[in-house]
Amino acid sequence: MDIVLLIIGLFCCLLGIFGSFLPVLPGPPVSWLGLLLLILTSAVPNDWWLVVITGIVAFVVVALDYWIPAVGTRKFGGSRAGMIGTTAGLLVAIVFPVLGIAGIVIWPFVGAIIGELINKTGHKQALRAAFGSFVGFLTGTFLKFVVSMVYLGIFVFRAWDYRAELFPFLN
Repeated sequence: MDIVLLIIGLFCCLLGIFGSFLPVLPGPPVSWLGLLLLILTSAVPNDWWLVVITGIVAFVVVALDYWIPAVGTRKFGGSRAGMIGTTAGLLVAIVFPVLGIAGIVIWPFVGAIIGELINKTGHKQALRAAFGSFVGFLTGTFLKFVVSMVYLGIFVFRAWDYRAELFPFLN
């Protein structure tokens, strides 16, 4: 059973990293679930402080992910349409990866500009607001990515520390 929990936990940690970029998948909470599954194995001692602290961090990061883009958009004079355009641009980049990895940067910005122009904002203001929305989006995405990578690191190092207990058949 430990092997199953370990594999599902690792999958959750990796899925959480992808969730840092996908707006429909909450990256840090999914990565946190991977840590929880590792702690639930009989081989790894229960470290409930780790579970509680990383859980709080995961959910604070999710809250910040909603708050940071809104602040960035407002600070640069943007609207809700710009934030929606940013998300739509990210979805376009994921579904149609025409520009490769650069598309994850370019399409959300283009989406924010289109959202602001649809909102009847002038061209200059639309560009400024799109920049604010885009900076907020990048900041939130970077924060989620870093937290998910840290959780993967914790998972790997904890699993490595208890590898003899997790994989007794290798001894």
